[in-house]
Amino acid sequence: MTRTAATVQALSVETTPLDDVRQLIPFLDARDPLLWQRRGEGIAGIGEAVRLEFAGPTRVTDAAAAWRQMAAAATVSDPLQVPGSGLVAFGTFAFADESEQASVLIVPSVIVGRRAGRSWVTTISTTDASPVAAPKPTPFGPEFRLTMASGALSAAGYGDAVASVISRIAAGDVRKVVLSRELHAHLPAGADVRRALVELALGYSDCWTFAVDGFVGASPETLVRVTAGRVDAQVLAGTAARGANSDTDAVAAAALRSSRKDRAEHAFAVDSVLESLAPHTGALETSEPFTLKLPNLWHLATDVAGPLADGSSALDLVAALHPTAAVAGTPRAAALAVIGELEPFDRGRYAGPVGWIGADGSGEWAVALRSAQIDESGDITAYAGGGIVADSDPVLEVAETTMKFRPIVEAFG
Repeated sequence: MTRTAATVQALSVETTPLDDVRQLIPFLDARDPLLWQRRGEGIAGIGEAVRLEFAGPTRVTDAAAAWRQMAAAATVSDPLQVPGSGLVAFGTFAFADESEQASVLIVPSVIVGRRAGRSWVTTISTTDASPVAAPKPTPFGPEFRLTMASGALSAAGYGDAVASVISRIAAGDVRKVVLSRELHAHLPAGADVRRALVELALGYSDCWTFAVDGFVGASPETLVRVTAGRVDAQVLAGTAARGANSDTDAVAAAALRSSRKDRAEHAFAVDSVLESLAPHTGALETSEPFTLKLPNLWHLATDVAGPLADGSSALDLVAALHPTAAVAGTPRAAALAVIGELEPFDRGRYAGPVGWIGADGSGEWAVALRSAQIDESGDITAYAGGGIVADSDPVLEVAETTMKFRPIVEAFG
């Protein structure tokens, strides 16, 4: 059910401790899962107590305001008081202001959570809701294998688009543009989406494995996290393939650290995050750029952290940050104009914010990378992209997107 903030009834929320829950994914709905998990910990949602939809340039700020109203009206019993317990909404937001894809906050009827060895179940209901059944894990459906095909922008077409961006950078029109392409497949009738989530969670355990409103993925990039009055983020930009063995892998990481092209791309992304967070915190600490190892590639990464100075919620900070230079480019307006011209498709929620928000404004949000949207008919669209700067090479940029497709291609295929 879709409701506006003004018509949402007061929610009754109760969190109860559970014996240790070792796996969250078996609790999920096979076709419409709600999940936020990393390293085996997180929250799994079942059912839908409230659904709020947003669109347009103010979609995130509207969501933040609606959530404050809903949280203030709720009656919450939460003896655990850990991140993810109590009243929680899962969210996913479209990348572009003009996107036709809905941005949503979903409050499940039931949440099963696990963090730091503690497990719990939260039940959420409205006055007109039926009693909530106790959640139980269910067996997975049959295995399936999909083959993904190029979308509106082929690999060759993507290379041509990259070359166009490079020429615009040389002309001084823009300094960085993040360009993406897509792949398509179709999910068989009755397919159990949880199988793909298991593959993502096991293969990319250090990433945020997510599923919200048919949008699934395993993102390595923390957009923003708010907990106990502090904010932190991890900026990723700059990519290299993993080596075939330990020696070549070390060489690949060292080359990424010293790459002028990748360090320039990374610096644009870090600067945009610092600029967006500065008004909300008195002091931000940043690490030196380091190489982050994932199963299929290396990223250049920088950690950012500091105390919150103005009481902003996680969604308030999401609104301030999105879109960062890591997924749009710089200058932002010029980069977005180039993306709109050269990408012949709606990105939907790809590269947008995905995560969860708690009643007290805490939350964890990732940049929705390594992701795919599953629509009601079963059509799947997977996305991957890369940051284009002056020293980019179209051939290498095509190869980079192929690497970034790998988590989704392998999870479904």
